[in-house]
Amino acid sequence: MSHDGTGTGYMTDERRMIRDVARDFTMKEVLPVANELDPVKGEIPLDLRQKMADMGYFGITVPEEYGGMGLGCFEYCQIAEELARGWMSVASLIARGNSFLTGSLPEDKKSELLPQVVRGELLGAMAMSEPNAGSDVANISCRAVRDGGEWVITGNKYWCTFADGSDYIFLIARTGTADDPTKRHRGLSAFMVEKPRGELPTNCQGAVIPKIGYHGWTTWELAFDGCRVPHTALLGEEGKGFYLVAQFLEVARAHTAARSIGLARGALEDAMAYAQERVQFGRPIADFQAIRFKIATMATEIEAARQLMYHVCNEIDSGRRCDVEASMVKLFASEMSERVTSEGLQILAGAGYTTDHAVERYWRDARLTKIFEGTSEIQQRIISDGLMGRGGS
Repeated sequence: MSHDGTGTGYMTDERRMIRDVARDFTMKEVLPVANELDPVKGEIPLDLRQKMADMGYFGITVPEEYGGMGLGCFEYCQIAEELARGWMSVASLIARGNSFLTGSLPEDKKSELLPQVVRGELLGAMAMSEPNAGSDVANISCRAVRDGGEWVITGNKYWCTFADGSDYIFLIARTGTADDPTKRHRGLSAFMVEKPRGELPTNCQGAVIPKIGYHGWTTWELAFDGCRVPHTALLGEEGKGFYLVAQFLEVARAHTAARSIGLARGALEDAMAYAQERVQFGRPIADFQAIRFKIATMATEIEAARQLMYHVCNEIDSGRRCDVEASMVKLFASEMSERVTSEGLQILAGAGYTTDHAVERYWRDARLTKIFEGTSEIQQRIISDGLMGRGGS
């Protein structure tokens, strides 16, 4: 009997092949690199990024007419789960190609830029959060002001991962003031701030944020001080940037669920292998009921999260609104991932608390999944509002 979703009604021969190819790629190309570089906080190598491009992983959801795979959220999350089993940062890197520009570029720019995205030549970073605007996106204060044929951007951004390694920064700034204080999300606009790879934008200073995990790339606090971009840098309509971001959130939360599942699966598989090798009291610890029951619970929770993810991905690909369900899977999978990776570390005991085993990496990275793409508390708010209407607090 399958314990990895193979036997479900969502699976097809093509999807099994996509999953198996991604799994093989991860075990051969990603996991060994992660095991070597994550403990020393090394960067994702450029040659691995190129291999990902060669596999088509930056263009999973990009239409075939632009050189992409033309696949949906389902396949995107399948691949993300597999990559996260090796290194969550690599599973996150594919979002720097697939999701930012496909739905936001004007038609005349898609034929020029999307093939570059697919080839891994045009990868982005997201600059949305600010010191006082994390979950409260409507509180963004970074401003963009028109000056002739340019926009001038001034303000601070926080938690901008890959700001230096990207080719552009997808930035949300305030271009207008909402008349209604309860609708502060109005007046936000989205910009594509192009820049040389390996550098920050002109008139932008940055400071590296020290992290306990999510290694492989650098996360920045950015200070824009009169950063000029052409008028064509505006993505979508002026003042409609919030809605542009909102249309990506369902996919982003499903993607986070996929990464959470991949981390948990890595911890489960490593714990199972260790339990069969580790001998105590004259026999493998895998023979002890306490260990077996932990593994049974871990596997059950992973499969439950995966099936919910499959459902949400199917809804997204069908074009049905599923913001509540997307929040459910993000909440459930991320909370599950922290529990399962912690249990995996517990099975390895002292060995799990060393960097000799990958389970500590899965544990550290799983903790982040409860925070980014909307905290667990924000997901609970979205779910409860969807079920009962908006409350007072």
